[in-house]
Amino acid sequence: MSPPEIKPSKANIGVFTNPAHDLWINEAEPSLESLGKGDTLQHGEVTVAIKSTGICGSDVHFWHHGCIGPMIVEGDHILGHESAGQVIAVHPSVTHLQPGDRVAIEPNVICNECEPCLTGRYNGCEKVQFLSTPPVPGLLRRYVNHPAIWCHKIGDMSYENGSMLEPLSVALAGLQRAKVGLGDPVVICGAGPIGLITLLCCKAAGACPLVITDIDEGRLEFAKELCPSVIAHKVERGSPEEAGQAIVASMGGIEPSIAIECTGVESSVAAAIWAVKFGGKVFVVGVGKNEINFPFMRCSTREVDLQFQYRYSNTWPRAIRLVENGVIDLSKLVTHRFKLEDALDAFKTAADPKTGAIKVQIQSLD
Repeated sequence: MSPPEIKPSKANIGVFTNPAHDLWINEAEPSLESLGKGDTLQHGEVTVAIKSTGICGSDVHFWHHGCIGPMIVEGDHILGHESAGQVIAVHPSVTHLQPGDRVAIEPNVICNECEPCLTGRYNGCEKVQFLSTPPVPGLLRRYVNHPAIWCHKIGDMSYENGSMLEPLSVALAGLQRAKVGLGDPVVICGAGPIGLITLLCCKAAGACPLVITDIDEGRLEFAKELCPSVIAHKVERGSPEEAGQAIVASMGGIEPSIAIECTGVESSVAAAIWAVKFGGKVFVVGVGKNEINFPFMRCSTREVDLQFQYRYSNTWPRAIRLVENGVIDLSKLVTHRFKLEDALDAFKTAADPKTGAIKVQIQSLD
Protein backbone atom coordinates (compact mmCIF):
# COMPACT_ATOMS: atom_id res chain seq x y z
CA MET A 1 0.00 0.00 0.00
CA SER A 2 1.47 3.34 -1.09
CA PRO A 3 1.75 6.31 1.32
CA PRO A 4 -0.94 8.98 1.03
CA GLU A 5 -0.35 11.78 -1.45
CA ILE A 6 0.11 15.43 -0.52
CA LYS A 7 -2.60 17.08 -2.60
CA PRO A 8 -1.35 19.91 -4.84
CA SER A 9 -3.41 23.09 -4.57
CA LYS A 10 -2.13 25.37 -7.36
CA ALA A 11 -2.09 25.14 -11.13
CA ASN A 12 1.04 23.58 -12.61
CA ILE A 13 2.64 26.53 -14.38
CA GLY A 14 5.98 26.46 -16.19
CA VAL A 15 8.44 28.76 -17.95
CA PHE A 16 8.49 28.31 -21.74
CA THR A 17 10.54 29.48 -24.70
CA ASN A 18 10.24 28.75 -28.43
CA PRO A 19 12.13 29.15 -31.75
CA ALA A 20 10.98 32.80 -31.91
CA HIS A 21 12.87 33.43 -28.63
CA ASP A 22 9.71 34.28 -26.73
CA LEU A 23 9.63 33.70 -22.99
CA TRP A 24 6.37 33.18 -21.14
CA ILE A 25 4.60 31.42 -18.28
CA ASN A 26 1.79 28.98 -19.02
CA GLU A 27 0.15 25.83 -17.69
CA ALA A 28 2.36 22.77 -17.97
CA GLU A 29 2.04 18.99 -17.75
CA PRO A 30 1.05 17.16 -15.66
CA SER A 31 -2.14 19.10 -15.11
CA LEU A 32 -3.44 19.87 -11.65
CA GLU A 33 -6.48 17.69 -12.35
CA SER A 34 -4.41 14.62 -13.19
CA LEU A 35 -2.12 15.23 -10.23
CA GLY A 36 -5.14 15.35 -7.96
CA LYS A 37 -6.23 11.94 -9.22
CA GLY A 38 -2.70 10.59 -8.81
CA ASP A 39 -2.98 8.42 -11.91
CA THR A 40 -0.20 9.96 -14.00
CA LEU A 41 2.68 8.14 -12.31
CA GLN A 42 4.45 5.36 -14.15
CA HIS A 43 6.34 2.48 -12.55
CA GLY A 44 9.26 3.83 -10.52
CA GLU A 45 8.12 7.44 -10.61
CA VAL A 46 7.36 10.06 -7.98
CA THR A 47 5.69 13.46 -8.19
CA VAL A 48 7.85 16.32 -6.91
CA ALA A 49 6.60 19.79 -6.01
CA ILE A 50 9.49 21.93 -7.24
CA LYS A 51 10.49 24.46 -4.59
CA SER A 52 13.68 26.06 -5.95
CA THR A 53 15.27 26.19 -9.40
CA GLY A 54 18.46 27.94 -10.47
CA ILE A 55 18.80 29.60 -13.85
CA CYS A 56 21.72 28.15 -15.80
CA GLY A 57 23.56 29.88 -18.61
CA SER A 58 22.23 27.19 -20.93
CA ASP A 59 18.66 28.23 -20.08
CA VAL A 60 19.43 31.79 -21.16
CA HIS A 61 21.20 30.45 -24.25
CA PHE A 62 18.21 28.35 -25.32
CA TRP A 63 16.00 31.41 -24.84
CA HIS A 64 18.22 33.90 -26.68
CA HIS A 65 19.84 31.71 -29.34
CA GLY A 66 17.45 28.75 -29.64
CA CYS A 67 20.19 26.14 -29.61
CA ILE A 68 23.42 24.87 -28.13
CA GLY A 69 25.27 23.01 -30.87
CA PRO A 70 22.96 20.26 -32.16
CA MET A 71 20.44 20.79 -29.33
CA ILE A 72 17.79 22.97 -30.99
CA VAL A 73 14.55 24.45 -29.67
CA GLU A 74 11.98 23.44 -32.28
CA GLY A 75 8.70 24.05 -30.42
CA ASP A 76 7.27 25.29 -27.14
CA HIS A 77 9.88 24.23 -24.61
CA ILE A 78 10.07 24.28 -20.78
CA LEU A 79 13.41 25.44 -19.36
CA GLY A 80 15.26 24.59 -16.12
CA HIS A 81 17.34 21.67 -14.84
CA GLU A 82 18.73 22.83 -11.46
CA SER A 83 15.91 21.94 -9.07
CA ALA A 84 14.98 20.60 -5.66
CA GLY A 85 11.60 20.05 -4.07
CA GLN A 86 9.30 17.88 -1.97
CA VAL A 87 7.93 14.48 -2.92
CA ILE A 88 4.12 14.67 -2.86
CA ALA A 89 3.18 11.29 -4.39
CA VAL A 90 4.87 7.97 -5.15
CA HIS A 91 4.06 5.03 -7.39
CA PRO A 92 3.48 1.82 -5.37
CA SER A 93 6.68 0.39 -6.90
CA VAL A 94 8.78 3.04 -5.12
CA THR A 95 9.87 2.05 -1.62
CA HIS A 96 12.79 4.35 -0.72
CA LEU A 97 10.87 7.63 -1.01
CA GLN A 98 7.61 8.79 0.49
CA PRO A 99 5.52 11.98 0.46
CA GLY A 100 7.22 14.70 2.47
CA ASP A 101 10.79 13.72 1.53
CA ARG A 102 12.98 16.60 0.39
CA VAL A 103 14.89 15.73 -2.77
CA ALA A 104 17.24 17.18 -5.35
CA ILE A 105 16.48 16.11 -8.90
CA GLU A 106 19.21 14.73 -11.10
CA PRO A 107 17.76 15.85 -14.43
CA ASN A 108 18.41 12.85 -16.61
CA VAL A 109 16.73 9.62 -17.64
CA ILE A 110 19.06 7.02 -19.17
CA CYS A 111 18.54 3.84 -21.16
CA ASN A 112 20.62 1.49 -18.96
CA GLU A 113 21.46 -0.50 -22.09
CA CYS A 114 24.27 1.26 -24.01
CA GLU A 115 27.99 0.93 -23.26
CA PRO A 116 28.31 4.27 -21.39
CA CYS A 117 25.40 3.31 -19.13
CA LEU A 118 26.70 -0.20 -18.51
CA THR A 119 30.22 1.04 -17.74
CA GLY A 120 29.05 3.69 -15.27
CA ARG A 121 29.57 6.72 -17.50
CA TYR A 122 25.89 7.36 -18.08
CA ASN A 123 26.47 11.01 -19.01
CA GLY A 124 27.36 9.53 -22.41
CA CYS A 125 24.09 7.58 -22.70
CA GLU A 126 23.16 7.34 -26.36
CA LYS A 127 19.45 7.76 -25.62
CA VAL A 128 19.58 10.08 -22.61
CA GLN A 129 16.64 12.34 -21.92
CA PHE A 130 18.16 15.35 -20.19
CA LEU A 131 15.51 17.65 -18.81
CA SER A 132 15.53 21.14 -20.37
CA THR A 133 17.57 19.96 -23.39
CA PRO A 134 15.23 20.06 -26.40
CA PRO A 135 12.92 18.30 -26.98
CA VAL A 136 12.79 17.10 -23.33
CA PRO A 137 10.83 19.57 -21.14
CA GLY A 138 12.66 20.99 -18.15
CA LEU A 139 11.98 21.42 -14.44
CA LEU A 140 10.93 25.06 -14.28
CA ARG A 141 7.35 24.26 -13.32
CA ARG A 142 5.45 23.77 -10.11
CA TYR A 143 5.10 19.96 -10.32
CA VAL A 144 6.93 17.24 -12.22
CA ASN A 145 6.90 13.45 -12.42
CA HIS A 146 10.38 11.96 -12.40
CA PRO A 147 12.00 8.54 -11.86
CA ALA A 148 12.61 8.05 -8.14
CA ILE A 149 16.11 6.71 -8.79
CA TRP A 150 17.12 10.21 -9.92
CA CYS A 151 15.59 11.95 -6.90
CA HIS A 152 18.25 12.23 -4.20
CA LYS A 153 17.25 12.75 -0.56
CA ILE A 154 18.70 15.94 0.93
CA GLY A 155 17.39 15.69 4.51
CA ASP A 156 17.02 19.13 6.06
CA MET A 157 19.23 20.84 3.47
CA SER A 158 17.61 23.96 2.05
CA TYR A 159 15.85 23.60 -1.28
CA GLU A 160 18.09 26.35 -2.61
CA ASN A 161 21.24 24.39 -1.77
CA GLY A 162 19.55 21.27 -3.14
CA SER A 163 19.07 22.96 -6.49
CA MET A 164 22.74 24.01 -6.49
CA LEU A 165 23.85 20.38 -6.33
CA GLU A 166 23.51 20.28 -10.12
CA PRO A 167 26.20 22.88 -10.92
CA LEU A 168 28.26 21.46 -8.03
CA SER A 169 28.07 18.10 -9.80
CA VAL A 170 29.49 19.71 -12.94
CA ALA A 171 32.44 21.04 -10.94
CA LEU A 172 33.01 17.73 -9.14
CA ALA A 173 33.04 15.80 -12.41
CA GLY A 174 35.67 18.21 -13.71
CA LEU A 175 37.91 17.91 -10.66
CA GLN A 176 37.64 14.14 -10.67
CA ARG A 177 38.64 13.72 -14.30
CA ALA A 178 41.23 16.52 -14.24
CA LYS A 179 42.73 14.86 -11.13
CA VAL A 180 43.24 18.04 -9.14
CA GLY A 181 45.26 17.29 -6.02
CA LEU A 182 47.00 18.78 -3.00
CA GLY A 183 49.52 21.44 -3.97
CA ASP A 184 48.60 21.54 -7.66
CA PRO A 185 48.90 25.06 -9.11
CA VAL A 186 45.58 25.58 -10.89
CA VAL A 187 44.08 28.32 -13.04
CA ILE A 188 40.31 28.51 -13.46
CA CYS A 189 39.23 30.39 -16.57
CA GLY A 190 35.92 32.15 -16.08
CA ALA A 191 34.30 33.47 -12.88
CA GLY A 192 30.72 32.54 -13.71
CA PRO A 193 28.76 30.15 -11.47
CA ILE A 194 30.58 27.01 -12.68
CA GLY A 195 33.97 28.70 -12.40
CA LEU A 196 33.20 29.95 -8.90
CA ILE A 197 31.97 26.56 -7.70
CA THR A 198 35.04 24.98 -9.31
CA LEU A 199 37.12 27.49 -7.32
CA LEU A 200 35.49 26.37 -4.06
CA CYS A 201 36.15 22.72 -4.96
CA CYS A 202 39.78 23.34 -5.92
CA LYS A 203 40.33 25.20 -2.66
CA ALA A 204 38.78 22.30 -0.72
CA ALA A 205 40.97 19.85 -2.66
CA GLY A 206 44.14 21.67 -1.56
CA ALA A 207 45.16 23.11 -4.91
CA CYS A 208 47.56 26.08 -4.59
CA PRO A 209 48.27 28.64 -5.78
CA LEU A 210 44.86 29.28 -7.30
CA VAL A 211 44.15 31.82 -10.03
CA ILE A 212 40.76 32.70 -11.48
CA THR A 213 40.46 34.76 -14.67
CA ASP A 214 37.68 36.84 -16.18
CA ILE A 215 37.10 40.00 -18.20
CA ASP A 216 34.56 41.27 -15.63
CA GLU A 217 36.09 43.00 -12.60
CA GLY A 218 32.85 42.64 -10.65
CA ARG A 219 32.95 38.86 -10.96
CA LEU A 220 36.59 38.80 -9.94
CA GLU A 221 35.75 40.84 -6.85
CA PHE A 222 33.01 38.34 -6.08
CA ALA A 223 35.56 35.51 -6.43
CA LYS A 224 37.86 37.23 -3.92
CA GLU A 225 34.99 37.56 -1.44
CA LEU A 226 34.19 33.89 -1.91
CA CYS A 227 37.81 32.73 -1.61
CA PRO A 228 40.15 35.46 -0.27
CA SER A 229 43.31 33.48 -1.06
CA VAL A 230 42.60 33.23 -4.80
CA ILE A 231 44.55 35.38 -7.24
CA ALA A 232 41.94 37.26 -9.28
CA HIS A 233 43.36 37.98 -12.72
CA LYS A 234 41.63 40.32 -15.17
CA VAL A 235 42.12 39.27 -18.78
CA GLU A 236 43.34 42.20 -20.88
CA ARG A 237 43.32 42.67 -24.62
CA GLY A 238 46.11 40.87 -26.45
CA SER A 239 47.00 37.57 -28.02
CA PRO A 240 46.28 34.23 -26.33
CA GLU A 241 50.04 33.76 -25.91
CA GLU A 242 50.30 37.09 -24.08
CA ALA A 243 47.26 36.16 -21.99
CA GLY A 244 48.88 32.84 -21.05
CA GLN A 245 52.11 34.60 -20.07
CA ALA A 246 50.14 37.04 -17.93
CA ILE A 247 48.48 34.15 -16.09
CA VAL A 248 51.89 32.66 -15.28
CA ALA A 249 53.13 36.06 -14.13
CA SER A 250 50.11 36.43 -11.83
CA MET A 251 51.17 33.15 -10.17
CA GLY A 252 54.64 34.51 -9.49
CA GLY A 253 56.16 32.65 -12.41
CA ILE A 254 54.66 29.26 -11.50
CA GLU A 255 53.21 27.50 -14.52
CA PRO A 256 49.88 25.88 -13.65
CA SER A 257 49.80 22.13 -13.93
CA ILE A 258 46.05 22.22 -14.64
CA ALA A 259 43.81 24.80 -16.25
CA ILE A 260 40.07 24.28 -15.83
CA GLU A 261 38.41 26.22 -18.63
CA CYS A 262 34.83 27.20 -17.75
CA THR A 263 33.93 29.60 -20.57
CA GLY A 264 34.20 27.65 -23.81
CA VAL A 265 35.51 30.84 -25.46
CA GLU A 266 38.17 30.20 -28.10
CA SER A 267 40.63 32.83 -26.85
CA SER A 268 40.32 31.58 -23.27
CA VAL A 269 40.96 27.96 -24.25
CA ALA A 270 44.01 29.10 -26.23
CA ALA A 271 45.33 31.21 -23.34
CA ALA A 272 45.00 28.21 -21.01
CA ILE A 273 47.04 26.11 -23.44
CA TRP A 274 49.76 28.76 -23.50
CA ALA A 275 49.76 29.00 -19.69
CA VAL A 276 50.11 25.39 -18.52
CA LYS A 277 53.44 23.70 -17.92
CA PHE A 278 55.08 21.03 -20.07
CA GLY A 279 52.93 17.93 -19.59
CA GLY A 280 50.14 20.03 -18.11
CA LYS A 281 46.44 19.65 -18.70
CA VAL A 282 43.73 21.94 -20.03
CA PHE A 283 40.36 20.59 -18.97
CA VAL A 284 37.46 22.23 -20.81
CA VAL A 285 34.16 22.38 -18.95
CA GLY A 286 32.72 25.38 -20.78
CA VAL A 287 30.43 25.07 -23.80
CA GLY A 288 31.43 26.93 -26.96
CA LYS A 289 30.96 27.05 -30.71
CA ASN A 290 30.75 23.94 -32.88
CA GLU A 291 34.31 24.59 -34.12
CA ILE A 292 37.18 26.64 -32.68
CA ASN A 293 40.88 27.14 -33.40
CA PHE A 294 43.53 26.30 -30.84
CA PRO A 295 47.37 26.41 -30.76
CA PHE A 296 47.99 22.87 -31.97
CA MET A 297 51.79 23.01 -32.01
CA ARG A 298 51.91 24.46 -28.48
CA CYS A 299 49.94 21.41 -27.36
CA SER A 300 52.16 19.11 -29.38
CA THR A 301 55.58 20.41 -28.38
CA ARG A 302 54.62 20.86 -24.72
CA GLU A 303 52.70 17.56 -24.44
CA VAL A 304 49.63 19.40 -23.18
CA ASP A 305 46.65 17.16 -22.52
CA LEU A 306 43.43 18.71 -23.81
CA GLN A 307 40.34 17.10 -22.25
CA PHE A 308 36.64 17.85 -22.37
CA GLN A 309 33.66 17.25 -20.13
CA TYR A 310 30.00 16.51 -20.83
CA ARG A 311 27.73 16.90 -17.79
CA TYR A 312 28.44 14.39 -14.98
CA SER A 313 27.83 10.91 -13.63
CA ASN A 314 27.80 9.41 -10.12
CA THR A 315 28.48 12.78 -8.49
CA TRP A 316 25.29 13.56 -6.59
CA PRO A 317 25.87 11.52 -3.40
CA ARG A 318 29.34 13.08 -3.14
CA ALA A 319 27.91 16.57 -3.71
CA ILE A 320 25.31 16.04 -0.98
CA ARG A 321 27.99 14.94 1.51
CA LEU A 322 30.16 17.97 0.75
CA VAL A 323 27.30 20.40 1.39
CA GLU A 324 25.91 18.54 4.42
CA ASN A 325 29.34 18.50 6.07
CA GLY A 326 30.12 22.14 5.36
CA VAL A 327 33.05 21.43 3.05
CA ILE A 328 31.43 23.42 0.24
CA ASP A 329 29.25 26.45 1.02
CA LEU A 330 27.00 27.26 -1.94
CA SER A 331 24.79 29.82 -0.22
CA LYS A 332 26.93 32.86 -1.08
CA LEU A 333 26.53 32.24 -4.81
CA VAL A 334 22.84 33.14 -4.86
CA THR A 335 22.54 36.85 -5.61
CA HIS A 336 18.88 37.15 -6.67
CA ARG A 337 15.62 35.38 -5.78
CA PHE A 338 12.26 35.53 -7.54
CA LYS A 339 8.87 33.87 -7.19
CA LEU A 340 7.84 31.46 -9.94
CA GLU A 341 5.18 33.94 -11.03
CA ASP A 342 7.96 36.50 -11.59
CA ALA A 343 10.18 34.15 -13.60
CA LEU A 344 10.37 36.48 -16.61
CA ASP A 345 12.02 39.14 -14.44
CA ALA A 346 14.34 36.44 -13.09
CA PHE A 347 15.50 35.56 -16.60
CA LYS A 348 16.00 39.21 -17.55
CA THR A 349 18.15 39.64 -14.44
CA ALA A 350 20.19 36.52 -15.16
CA ALA A 351 20.76 37.58 -18.77
CA ASP A 352 21.88 41.16 -18.02
CA PRO A 353 25.56 41.49 -16.99
CA LYS A 354 24.80 44.90 -15.49
CA THR A 355 22.78 43.31 -12.66
CA GLY A 356 25.84 41.58 -11.22
CA ALA A 357 23.86 38.35 -11.01
CA ILE A 358 25.79 35.19 -10.24
CA LYS A 359 23.08 32.62 -9.50
CA VAL A 360 19.43 33.58 -9.84
CA GLN A 361 16.93 31.35 -8.04
CA ILE A 362 13.25 30.92 -8.88
CA GLN A 363 11.23 29.74 -5.89
CA SER A 364 7.80 28.26 -5.28
CA LEU A 365 7.98 27.71 -1.54
CA ASP A 366 4.27 28.04 -0.69
